[in-house]
Amino acid sequence: MPITDQEIKDLKEKAMQIRMDIVDTTVAAGGAHIGGAMSMVEIMTILYFKYINVDPSNPQMEDRDRVVVSKGHAGVGVAPVLANKGYFPKEELMSFNQFNSPFGMHLDSMKVKGVDISTGSLGHGLPQSVGLALGARTQGKDWKTYCILGDGECNEGSNWEAAMAASHFKVTNLITFVDRNNLMIDGRTEDVMSLEPFADKWTAFGFIVKEINGHDYKELTEAIDFAHANTTDKPVLILCNTIKGKGIDFMEDDVKWHYGSIDSDLAVQAKASIEKMG
Repeated sequence: MPITDQEIKDLKEKAMQIRMDIVDTTVAAGGAHIGGAMSMVEIMTILYFKYINVDPSNPQMEDRDRVVVSKGHAGVGVAPVLANKGYFPKEELMSFNQFNSPFGMHLDSMKVKGVDISTGSLGHGLPQSVGLALGARTQGKDWKTYCILGDGECNEGSNWEAAMAASHFKVTNLITFVDRNNLMIDGRTEDVMSLEPFADKWTAFGFIVKEINGHDYKELTEAIDFAHANTTDKPVLILCNTIKGKGIDFMEDDVKWHYGSIDSDLAVQAKASIEKMG
């Protein structure tokens, strides 16, 4: 499904709106995991507004594609995507992480329409995604499961157990993304617990790895199209090189913005930076 220039223009506009909504939601919440939310915006945008088969008017549609955002602390980046897709009114985002709100810091699939799996305990998303994909195959269904991992959570052994299972059981109806922004709560991933040679590790675990710029829609399209057309018995992992805090100049590649709060003045600066990004 090659991407057109008009599609890229439309996706960039949608991503800009989503980034603005993430800023507003963070202000309303008094703080959120904004850095990692910003780094995965293009991944989420292209999935929800180009690829996946979902129906916001029927969130439990049986044959819908499933999306599992394993880095569940980035819920402040997921909720605005779902609102822009039409699952619920955007005004509801203003209650994010407040008392009696359906939107906790980690989104609950029992409370938030469009969330397939509750995540937040890192290292759980890929194992659950393998289970979903195996379930679809067992039932003869053709829907796909898309899993988005944070690079920091790849310290968790459960991910590598799931990777072995995905390879062993030839789970090719699962497409996995890693948001490789190189930062985690305590610092740079390579300082906290080195992941490199990261791509080689996934290859050794039996995956076909496509390493791309995770902010480039053409590269994302080519990688996703490759995964859809995959006729081998190996699952595909798309290793997305990204920038934490992408789009907000004073946040980019700064570990201090793994979690942070924004007042009205900083929000103005953040939005001005997002507008410049276009």
